Order: sequence, then structure tokens, then C-alpha cells
Amino acid sequence: MTTLISFLGGGKKGGNYNKTSYKFDDGDIFENEHYFGLVLTKKIKPTRLILLGTSGSMWDVFFEAGLEDFEDAWSELSDAVVSNSVNQKHLAVFEKYLTQQLGIDVNCRLIDYAKQQAGQVSLLHQLDDILSIEEQVVLDVTHGFRHLPMIALVAARYLQVVKKVHIEHIYYGSYIPEQAISEVLELKGLLDMLDWVSALETFDKDGDYAVFAPLLVNEGLDEQSATSLERASYFERMLNASDASTKLRQVMPKLEALSTAGSPLFKLFYAPLAKRLSWYNKSSLGLQEQDLAEKYLKRKDYVRAVIYAMEGLISREASLNKHDVHDYQDRKASYDYLVSSTEEFRTFKEFRNAMVHGTASGNKKIRQIMKDSERLDASLKDRFKRLFK
Repeated sequence: MTTLISFLGGGKKGGNYNKTSYKFDDGDIFENEHYFGLVLTKKIKPTRLILLGTSGSMWDVFFEAGLEDFEDAWSELSDAVVSNSVNQKHLAVFEKYLTQQLGIDVNCRLIDYAKQQAGQVSLLHQLDDILSIEEQVVLDVTHGFRHLPMIALVAARYLQVVKKVHIEHIYYGSYIPEQAISEVLELKGLLDMLDWVSALETFDKDGDYAVFAPLLVNEGLDEQSATSLERASYFERMLNASDASTKLRQVMPKLEALSTAGSPLFKLFYAPLAKRLSWYNKSSLGLQEQDLAEKYLKRKDYVRAVIYAMEGLISREASLNKHDVHDYQDRKASYDYLVSSTEEFRTFKEFRNAMVHGTASGNKKIRQIMKDSERLDASLKDRFKRLFK
């Protein structure tokens, strides 16, 4: 089931949209057409058409052929368009008329001019009410007021999140009076850009880069590599930097190659993504863990930050003594040495234990610091700086 949502622009008595021929990317041309929404109805054959317009939109433009039974209603509607007073009662008759003419369900909905936030939010509410969960939707933003495409883009994103609606296409029929053929533009790429922005925002918030996997598959990454990326994220967030870095070493060369041969969209986002994952390139496990500690501290994920910091210090000590950084006994020996020889490490251990176990520290100063997020943040930054030297 595909629903086509189309906007109507302002009207005037006896007015009509200029005729033009619309050409799609696949070469299809629809000649001498007035209204692009009807072109799309022929092109995509939706199961439902939703027409959105204001009390002054050009509603009467549709009602040409087969009007014998609707002439009085059409005249009344045309007058209402001129006086900016179209109401839902005027449109009810023509929902029936258009349904008969097009052979599909047609809904005519009045919307606010959406010049203020209240009207803009109202439009989102209306679309939310009209559409079903996971419905397939095509948006036509050709004929609405100039600011409506911007609102429609926000609405599309809102519906994707709230209703899990699938936006198949966003079309704009680019009419230029001097040209015989009007090019049809596909604008769904704007939503794809927003998906990437949202994924980066999610990653910056919680460090989960598994959100990039489906986006990268869409850009041409193979499923196995996408799974490896998801596994890397899982290992990292489970405090296993060693296995996470192993997976990233498998995936990152493929992402680099994809950034060269792939779409302009991925080229745009590859650099910020690679920068955020650069920790895996550090020369030792200890440096990797310390880098991750600082990254999680920036996210204010204090528990992961202190655990990675502690593990980074232990890994560094084991490495300096030529011990196996993955061996439990070697790591325990390094930990015991740090506890016995370094007061700064012993204090930091109390921070770590208080956070991980959720119990109050016996150290009064630590208890006071942990009651204030700003003091805790500043204290950890200072301790990381001194411990990581």
C-alpha cells in the first residue's frame, strides 16, 4: 500500500496551473499536464491520494471533466477559493468526485498556512493522524507554498521516527516557463543526509557506531563487513577494546575504499566517522584504552570512562614490563604493583570502585566530588591528564 501526499498552492477564480511536460529520471515523460500530483498518480499508481491545502488553495483546479453532477458545488468551491474560505464541507463532495475519477481513495485535508510554529506543529499532527504505522509514503512538494517543502521534510523525518513510516520518494516538479520539459527532482537524498547526521549525533552521545551499519550497506558495504562493524561496537561497549580494534582493522580499509569509489554522501561523512573511530590505530592496547577513556569522559559516560582508564593504566604497565597484556595473571601483577607503588592510582581505584559498585566511598573527599557532576567531570579530567602522562 502506497500513499501519495501532495500539497496545493494558492488559488484564484478561474485559475489553473500552467501546462508543462514532466520528465522523470527513468526517461518517462508526461505531456501537457497541469498538476504534478496527478502526474505522480499516473506514474506510481498509489492506493491512496492525500491532498493537503489551505482555505485559499487551488482546490477547484481538479474538477474539470465529469462535473455535470457537481456544477453547483464546484461554483461554490471556486468562490470559496477566491474568498479564502474553503472548509471541509466544500471538499467532502469532491473527495467522492476525485475517488470516482481516479479510481483510488482520495482524502482532501485543510491545513493551516503554517506561518507560525503552532500551524507547523498542527500539520505534523494531521499527518500523524492520517497515516498508519509503517505505511509506504511518497511526498510531492511541488505546488505548495514556498515554505511548505521545508515543513514537509521535517514532517517526513518525524513520521519516520514516530510512525516508522517508509518514505519511498520525495518529488518536486521543477517548472521553468521558458522550457518545454520540466525536470522531476528526487529529494529523498535530503532524508538520507539527515539519517547520517542523526547517526553521528547518536554516536557522539553514547558511542554506539552500530547505527552506521545499515547506512553503510545502503552505500555499498558488504553485509559481512557491516556485521563486523556492529560486533566492534558491541565489544567496545562491553569494555573489550582488544576485540573491538581487531574488528575495526578488518572494516576500516573497506570504508576507506568505499569513500573513494562510493557516493558523494558517504564521502562527506567518511572523514568525521573515521576520526571518531581513530582510537583503534593507537600503537598499543594501553593507548587505545586511554583514548577510549577520554572519549567516554567527553560523553559523560563516567563508568565506562573510569573502567577504560583503569584498564589502560594496567595495560601500559604490563607492556612496559614486557608482560602479556591479555594474560590475567600478568595484568593482576601489574595492577598489584600500581596499587602498592602509586598513591594516585590507589585514589583512582576508589573512584572506579565507587562508580562500578554503586557504593559510597570511604574517602570523604571522593564522596563529596561524586555528589556533583561538574566536580566529578573536572576531577576525572585532571586525573586522566596526570595518570596518562
